[in-house]
Amino acid sequence: MFQAVVFDMDGLMFDSERMIQRSWDVVGVKMGFGKMGKDIYHTLGLNNAERERYFKSAYGEDFPYLEFRENYRAEVARDTRENGTPVKKGLYELLEVLKEKQMKLAVATSSSYENTVELLKETKVYSYFQEIVTGNMVEHSKPAPDIYQKACEKLNVLPEHALALEDSYNGIRSGYAAGMKVIMIPDLLTDSSCVDDLLFAKMESLAEVAEAFRKGML
Repeated sequence: MFQAVVFDMDGLMFDSERMIQRSWDVVGVKMGFGKMGKDIYHTLGLNNAERERYFKSAYGEDFPYLEFRENYRAEVARDTRENGTPVKKGLYELLEVLKEKQMKLAVATSSSYENTVELLKETKVYSYFQEIVTGNMVEHSKPAPDIYQKACEKLNVLPEHALALEDSYNGIRSGYAAGMKVIMIPDLLTDSSCVDDLLFAKMESLAEVAEAFRKGML
């Protein structure tokens, strides 16, 4: 059914959204804004520029976003050094199944290119992917279709022949708008009612996606 699979990264491949959420709580308190982890629900799938716009609209134009970003990234780096990056259930299994099926694979993430490559190499999955498209490579971030369109172009696959794997509403809308089939694997967001009409399927984990491919259901 599919010639390619395009993966989101944070919250889909890695449990990194929760690490970021915890860091926003820690750094928010230190900077005098209180716990800010709740704000992540408003920024999932956004690139850095869109995320900055959100914080300035929520906390005022004088919000020191660059300082906040530097501090929370340092907190995430400390957490990673001490505990490693938690990998989502079924990731390695799914990548092996797709490799056996000679599926074209790409990552489409709103994170920076440098952070994406570092994370993929750290978790030893970098070699599985033929292409990486990050938020700074496109004009408009998710939910606009740009990032998934570019991933399909780089893989030389029509969007209707590609599957997007996503956990966020913005990501789901992006993949759907690009003309792809989208499977949601919930992470921080579990209620899919606002995007159910956009989904090809909703599955519990990447392990379930792997099983579906193994059985020829995808």
